[in-house]
Amino acid sequence: AFGALGHGVSDAGSRALLPVKDGAVLPASVTQVCKGVSGAPGSLKGSFDNDAPAGTVERNTPSGIFGHLTRAPQGETCAVASEQQVHTGEATILCTVSGSEVRPYQVRIRQVDLGESASGRNLLLTVTDPALLQATGGIVQGMSGSPILQDGRLVGAVTHVLVSDPTSGYGIYIGNMLKAAA
Repeated sequence: AFGALGHGVSDAGSRALLPVKDGAVLPASVTQVCKGVSGAPGSLKGSFDNDAPAGTVERNTPSGIFGHLTRAPQGETCAVASEQQVHTGEATILCTVSGSEVRPYQVRIRQVDLGESASGRNLLLTVTDPALLQATGGIVQGMSGSPILQDGRLVGAVTHVLVSDPTSGYGIYIGNMLKAAA
């Protein structure tokens, strides 16, 4: 089973959640970065490998999309943080801003509000990593679902960019995604 994004997939005009008839998880590669600036969120552009599906998307909820994988993802596993373990301070996000290489980047969690909220705004983040700031300007569209790690534990996923300040954005607490997945 998997969960992704930290927010639902919605219609751009009405913002209503789109019903899921069927969907596939596909390998992707980032081909272009549009850097974020104040007033204009940046974005990641990419390409998908339609010939190598890795799973199916079965549910679209306000807290993310959920489904099943046909093969285990690459990478290391880590513990999930409890509410008591999430705090303001240094953290890391894992994301891809070029090709298909996932890299860690430093962020600072500035605010924590772990209440059951489907808004995907439990954690307020600021990018502090010079390499990520240089490449993207901070958080951009397409980074949704990037894992947020703190003290060796999974605390959440990136969900939104602040349009007025692309160096900052929001994340959802992983516990809220796990509740939505149940």
